[in-house]
Amino acid sequence: MNADAIREFLKKRPFEALEVQLSSGQVYVIKHPECAIVLKNTLVIADPETDFVMWCSLIHVAGIRRRGEALPA
Repeated sequence: MNADAIREFLKKRPFEALEVQLSSGQVYVIKHPECAIVLKNTLVIADPETDFVMWCSLIHVAGIRRRGEALPA
């Protein structure tokens, strides 16, 4: 997934929590748009409640969905 597509998900208002699925099958939640940083080739997701930070290359982002929705086939 490219950086611009991810930025569009983060700009939607009202913001709804997002789930990011990686090519490995792991799923991470973006609870607030300020908890994600989209760089040129990298996505950074943070959870301030647990101090968890995940850095991921954008080529490993398999999909993004609103929390609770199924990924498109």
